[in-house]
Amino acid sequence: MENEVQKKDEGFEKRRKSYFKRKKVVIFSIIGIICLLILFFWLYGFTDVIIRLPKSLSSSPQPGDWAMFRHDLYHTGSTGDTGIIPEGKLKWSFATGDNIHSSPAVANGIVYVGSRDGNLYALDAETGALIWQFQAKSRIDSSPAVVNGVVYFGSNDGNMYALDAETGEQLWSFDAIYPVRSSPAVGDGKVYFGADDYYVYAVDMETGEKAWSSETGNPVVSSPAVSEGLLFVGSMDSYIYAFNAHSGGQRLKFKAYAVTTTSPVIENTVGYIVSNRGTIWVIDITARNWLWEQKLSDLWRAAYLYGVAPKPPAPSGLLWSYNMMGECRCSPMLIGTILYTSVNNNLLAFNIETQRELWRFATGDTISSSPAFADNVIYFGSDDGNLYALDASGGTVLWEFPTGDMIVSSPAVSNGVVYVGSYDGIFYAIE
Repeated sequence: MENEVQKKDEGFEKRRKSYFKRKKVVIFSIIGIICLLILFFWLYGFTDVIIRLPKSLSSSPQPGDWAMFRHDLYHTGSTGDTGIIPEGKLKWSFATGDNIHSSPAVANGIVYVGSRDGNLYALDAETGALIWQFQAKSRIDSSPAVVNGVVYFGSNDGNMYALDAETGEQLWSFDAIYPVRSSPAVGDGKVYFGADDYYVYAVDMETGEKAWSSETGNPVVSSPAVSEGLLFVGSMDSYIYAFNAHSGGQRLKFKAYAVTTTSPVIENTVGYIVSNRGTIWVIDITARNWLWEQKLSDLWRAAYLYGVAPKPPAPSGLLWSYNMMGECRCSPMLIGTILYTSVNNNLLAFNIETQRELWRFATGDTISSSPAFADNVIYFGSDDGNLYALDASGGTVLWEFPTGDMIVSSPAVSNGVVYVGSYDGIFYAIE
């Protein structure tokens, strides 16, 4: 009898030990799985191990062309040296039916520009003769981009359009519902742009199918620049963003403390963008936010001011900044070590190495037109109605060309001709 009891006790003890052993295995397995999931999401969200950045983004204009807003994907705003310097004389002009806010693109001997009369116009670059026009359902403030024989542009009717560049035939349209005032950047088989529905979009350049969309906190009027597999853009929510250009994943959300409708310029992995309050922000676009940075940074800063916490780190991505103490409406241009931008009614040259202003040139009104560069000459418009040509080295005026109303359109320079639109509804070619 005692032996039977003893055997039962031993059997129970074995089962108990086996149960606890299995329980430990299950617990440690669950802990292991949780740790692996945490590691995966950390690698996915804060590194490029899971999804590597696509480095092959390219959409370089052909020599002599100005294929998209600010010339190219990086928004250089420059054609370099061409050997032909315009003298400020009218070559031709073309009248549209309303204000011209859109900036032109030039490709294969054709100039493309939108008007607030709702038409996109294709004009012969040499003569100004109308080749074709396409009627959208609302005004066109977005600037066209021309890549591989297709012209892409947005409209306030909420669509991003793709047309055959030679005939004007519609190939597809993508409906963002809300106005598309942002100008597209095209590369890696995608069309990148912002919209007034607060989103940044990437759509397939061949089909118009959405590849991804990422939300900001307000309309996106800023036009994205793309480099090193990253998309860099400002928003009217007072933040600046960097997204993975392939997946749309948000990598950096940087607080600019002001609405940013201007567009950035990128050199390698450094982005330069100016908020509408006139602060130049210089940002490492490869940087990432640390976990809950936007939620915790303000609390940390407040605790530091009350003396109960150490000094908080600099915002992720910030390299340096400079406040010009005024309003900025134009997008910056970087030529070597000199950044050109505007503050109020002045065009400003700023040395990024010394972080000091070199010169200012005053116009008669606010500058909303972004500068273009060719052969050491800067071309830009002003709300005073004039197109200016300045010596890039010292800021001295070489010539100015008057139009009938303010110039918000940013000039394009191609083969020794400056193309620009005016609020007088006329599109000008200046040689």
